[in-house]
Amino acid sequence: MWILWWGEDMGKTKRLALCAVLISLALALSYMERFLPLQLLVPLPGVKLGLANIVTLIALYLLGSGSAFAILVPRCIMGAIFGGGITGLCFSLTGGLLAMSVMVLCRRIPCFSIYGTSVLGAAAHSVGQILAAMVLMNSVYVGAYLSYLLCVSIFTGLATGTAGAGVLKVLRKTDMWKP
Repeated sequence: MWILWWGEDMGKTKRLALCAVLISLALALSYMERFLPLQLLVPLPGVKLGLANIVTLIALYLLGSGSAFAILVPRCIMGAIFGGGITGLCFSLTGGLLAMSVMVLCRRIPCFSIYGTSVLGAAAHSVGQILAAMVLMNSVYVGAYLSYLLCVSIFTGLATGTAGAGVLKVLRKTDMWKP
C-alpha cells in the first residue's frame, strides 16, 4: 500500500513530483475550460469559471502557501506559452498572485472556510485583472467593469470552493492522510 504523507516531513522529491502533477492538472483544466460555453450564461467578456484555481486552492490547503505559489507561477507562465500570449500572462499573473496572497491571508483566519477563501480569492483575481487592464490599456475607465466581475466572482468562487472542498473531503478519507 502506497502511503503519501502530506505534512511538512514530505520528502523534497515527492513534493516536487506532486507539484509537477498539480501544475499539469491545472494546465489541463485551464485548457479544457476554453471549450465550456460560459459566455452563453454570462455574456461578459473575459469571464471564466477558473477551473485551474481548484488545483491552486487544493495545493494551498494540502501543501501550504509556498508550494501553492510554486504551482501558480509556472502554471501562469506555461498557460501563456500554450495560448495566452504576453498579455494573457500579465492578466494571469497579476490576478493569480493577488488572489493567492488574499487566499493565504484568509487561510490563516479561522473564521474563513474554504468557500470564503475561494470567493475572496476570485474577487481578488478580478481586482488584479482590472489593475492589469488599467495599466495595459492606460485607462482608468476599465475600472467600471470591476463591479460586474465582482458579482460573477461570488458564483465562480463558490463553484471552485465547492469543487475544492469535495476533493479535499475525498482525499481526507484515503490513506494519504495517515502518517
